[in-house]
Amino acid sequence: MDFTPTEEQTAARELAARIFGDLSTPDRLAAAGTGTDAELWKALCAAGLVAAVEDIGLLGLVLLLEEQGRTTAQVPFAATCAYGLLPLVAHGTDEQRERLLPGLRDGTVVATGAVTEPAAVRTRSGPSAGAAGRTEGRLTGTVGWVPWLRDATHVLVADEDRHLWWMRVVDAETEPVHTTAPWSAARLVLDGTPAERVGAPGAELEGTRHIGDTRPYQQVLTASRIAFAGLQAGVCAGSLARAVEHTTTREQFGRPLSTNQGVLIRAADAHMDTEAIRVTAYEAAWRYDEALPCTTHALTAAWWASEAGKRVVHAGQHLHGGIGADVDHPVHRHFLWGRQLDAYQGCGSELLAELGAMLAKEGAQ
Repeated sequence: MDFTPTEEQTAARELAARIFGDLSTPDRLAAAGTGTDAELWKALCAAGLVAAVEDIGLLGLVLLLEEQGRTTAQVPFAATCAYGLLPLVAHGTDEQRERLLPGLRDGTVVATGAVTEPAAVRTRSGPSAGAAGRTEGRLTGTVGWVPWLRDATHVLVADEDRHLWWMRVVDAETEPVHTTAPWSAARLVLDGTPAERVGAPGAELEGTRHIGDTRPYQQVLTASRIAFAGLQAGVCAGSLARAVEHTTTREQFGRPLSTNQGVLIRAADAHMDTEAIRVTAYEAAWRYDEALPCTTHALTAAWWASEAGKRVVHAGQHLHGGIGADVDHPVHRHFLWGRQLDAYQGCGSELLAELGAMLAKEGAQ
């Protein structure tokens, strides 16, 4: 395996770092509240970074999301790519790709996903033929919370049969939900809501990438776990960088805090945890791009992002001492994002149980 970024991936990452560094400042983050920073989102899309994901792959997306996480930039980058761009590129029909991808590339379409609770949604009326050969249906059910739903124009929904549906947010009922991180989340309520099927019925096993499970739903779930693990790697790196800066400049008893052994050990542990999140996310993303089985690798990356991510953002806040308790301090955003990503990935114990069951099943075959 080789995680060395290509020239295109490196160029995209450097551009993303400049844009996030210039526009995702503490003052702008405070002004954005729970909503999207519209100017930052426009700048990212105008620079072609969302569209670039089609060419630089999932590993390239992980690199970009790392840069977002370093500044906890208030944009639905991960959601739009993981639940919009990548699923449509991989599983959409030619007509769907031609019609829907341009809006995702230029940022006029903002996507999110309601795929973590497929049992909560059912197709109330069976699929029927629609315009231009589209397969249409009506969905009913409630998804407890969906990230960035209040700012999204479209949402990818998985039903109880794990079929993927693309629908407009305005056609559904949404109820604002407060989450740990300010992700503009909402509850999604469906009651005969019109939606179109992603891809053609019966084509689920045709022309899809082999990553251990050829079903589009599992592929979307796998890719999203890897993407959000990459985001967590950036959140942790940003938290640790702030802690390092604070402890090397803040003095106690005439010497920097960083010279204390306890501080050094805590920071070193946080660094190792951050690297573990990063390398497992890189490996899973690389395997996905190479069309190798990576379902268990994605779960491993998600577990590290959950378990280690919690430790790192707690350490970052702790190493700031009393300042870390200030909810207006920039390091507190990293703490909130880290805890939210832990919850969104499914929490470590749940992920570990799923991974263990999957490995046991593979061992029995």
